[in-house]
Amino acid sequence: MRYPKPFQNLITHFSALPSVGPKMAERIVLYLFKQEDSRLTEFAEALESLKDLSFCTRCFHISERTLCDICEDPKRDTALLCVVEEPMDVIALEKSGSFTGRYHCLGGVMQAGSGSGNPSLRIAELLHRIPEEGVQEVILALNPTTEGDLTALYLKKKLSDMPGVSITRLARGLATG
Repeated sequence: MRYPKPFQNLITHFSALPSVGPKMAERIVLYLFKQEDSRLTEFAEALESLKDLSFCTRCFHISERTLCDICEDPKRDTALLCVVEEPMDVIALEKSGSFTGRYHCLGGVMQAGSGSGNPSLRIAELLHRIPEEGVQEVILALNPTTEGDLTALYLKKKLSDMPGVSITRLARGLATG
């Protein structure tokens, strides 16, 4: 079916999102089309407000200011640093309520077989943070994939030379009992 140009343009944009195919994008746009003007305006304003967000200059989590709420929290344990791939990982760990330290988002993982790693990863910033902030334990909380394991191994080798810093990984596997 042929849609008007603005309608088709929205379908194209939504279908470019992760996990949204053309049919799902079409359903989303049809849903939005049926909404009241006030709801559409709220939705458009929420999308527009994304431009006001940036990455925290310390941990690279999503923030409205220079530092995110986690980095600004004086109750956080500065001796613990949890290294994750993306801000979504921080959000998942924060929902658990079990971690009281700080985070460092790498911005991805190393790609297996690429030979050159990933120069856009924030590894240099991580290596700079650890002695500067007096970090005593680095928890590698990377996804259990080939690339996550490769990145964790690389980081473990880089961090093993730092005196007084212990390196741990999250446990994984099936629970028994």
